[in-house]
Amino acid sequence: MTDPMIQMQMDDHIRAALREDMPFGDVSTTSVMPEPRPGRVRLLSKADGVIAGLAVFSRVFSLLDPAARVTAHVADGDVVSAGQELAVVEADVRALLEGERTALNYLQRMSGIATYTARVAAALAGTGTTLVCTRKTTPGMRLFEREAVRLGGGSLHRFGLSDGVLLKDNHIDAAGGVAAAVAAARAAAPFVDKVEVECETLDMVEEALAAGADVIMLDNMSHDAMREAVALVAGRAQTEASGNVDAANASSYADLGVDFVSCGALTHSAPILDLSLKHLEVLG
Repeated sequence: MTDPMIQMQMDDHIRAALREDMPFGDVSTTSVMPEPRPGRVRLLSKADGVIAGLAVFSRVFSLLDPAARVTAHVADGDVVSAGQELAVVEADVRALLEGERTALNYLQRMSGIATYTARVAAALAGTGTTLVCTRKTTPGMRLFEREAVRLGGGSLHRFGLSDGVLLKDNHIDAAGGVAAAVAAARAAAPFVDKVEVECETLDMVEEALAAGADVIMLDNMSHDAMREAVALVAGRAQTEASGNVDAANASSYADLGVDFVSCGALTHSAPILDLSLKHLEVLG
């Protein structure tokens, strides 16, 4: 089921995307189809992957034509194959033509992220380590990209700066040290918020533990140092491995014993899943 947050907010995002694509209308479509006519087009996959974003895809067409109907043959999170027909879209031909690129942009991007996430998640399966995303998202697309991570088998880190304390190197420098940064966060943040501290050395890990951090991020450490840090923490805080994690090296994090592995590549480096709308028919 689509995240309720996406259901509440997707219309504003989609309308902005449609305005960007046709700020003064679609001159190509109005040239060849000046009057409303019913039509049908088929959604095809041109590659193997995990589908994600069908609700967003469908909503593009229903905003352009309230009578639009999408008959999906698959569901979000399903594995699809090259050459497979995924859905049939029926609407005013003008809506099909005007919405095609925007609808595909959302669906291809989200499906690409879900596909990439599934690869990384598979490398950590059965280890007890949870794969999470980061804030390294496309501006304006975070809502959708995080949903794609979830559909691909990943889990979610904080949504943004307002819903969790994560003290990174510059926060620590600004506060004057790890202990001062944690103390300031404890004094200012809501009591329900965990405090996570980014640590680059074992000395910083010890400082963060002494200061009472809830989560220790092991940032860009060597694997040996991460393993030593997990032993040092010894369950007194949760641990998160971070820094240059991708599909090629994710399996090397499987035996470290960390609670979480965060991976910016899920959203900043995933290629799209190649999809297309083909075989448009004008009906009636």
